[in-house]
Amino acid sequence: MCHKRSRGGLMELTGDKSGPPYVLGVPLPDMGASEHGYGLIMKALYKKAMTKEGSRIDVSMFQSTVSWLSVPINQTKSFGKKITRRGNTHEFFAPVSVYKTKDGYVYIAVGNDIQWERMLKIEGFGKLENPAYVKNEGRIKDVENLNGVIEGCTKNYSTEELTALFTNATIPISKVNSIEEVIEDPYVKGEILSSTDEKTGATIYLAPPPFTTSYIKSLGRKVKFPPRFGEHNEEIYSKILGYSKENLEELKTKGII
Repeated sequence: MCHKRSRGGLMELTGDKSGPPYVLGVPLPDMGASEHGYGLIMKALYKKAMTKEGSRIDVSMFQSTVSWLSVPINQTKSFGKKITRRGNTHEFFAPVSVYKTKDGYVYIAVGNDIQWERMLKIEGFGKLENPAYVKNEGRIKDVENLNGVIEGCTKNYSTEELTALFTNATIPISKVNSIEEVIEDPYVKGEILSSTDEKTGATIYLAPPPFTTSYIKSLGRKVKFPPRFGEHNEEIYSKILGYSKENLEELKTKGII
């Protein structure tokens, strides 16, 4: 939910330094609460198996959201630092940002002074040489001007050319992929899940899970189509719970199911 992103501080941390707060590209409060809920369920099942005791589980989307603010809360509460959005730059290292190329964008992350020296040796980047930039501290102080000059260099290369040059110099770089490109990534393409509706024949595709199991592989990465409301009522209430057809009709009449 959007208000969880705003109330929970995520929007304050997202966007350009001089611009308004931005909504995140994914619903982290919803997804994060689900992940945390899953973890709590696993703990409760383990506790039941070991002690025969049950557990009460309370999952708050807001609390889940705030729990991700490990560094911002630590730095704000412990050291009085102002932690807010800063665009694509890094708080401690420079240059770390997104830069335009001839045909797209790349994310470059120079993490130390040695990588900076290597960067200056790439054709077209020698103009960045400046005594004030030798150390990371100097680059951080002038990061806005520095990034402007760097983008003047990166725009002279295609994304593929620049990626090859930086990779060869062992400087972290990555193309900023579109979702279509992510789907076709060799590490993703064969992992996409699918689900086909037996009633309509329609197939939907789902993002791969964050892990691979033998069970998922055994299914051929095909999962059951989500049930419609009440689709399994008879199977669950009658065959498993023992309700008669008359009981089911009564529950339906009363609007309970």
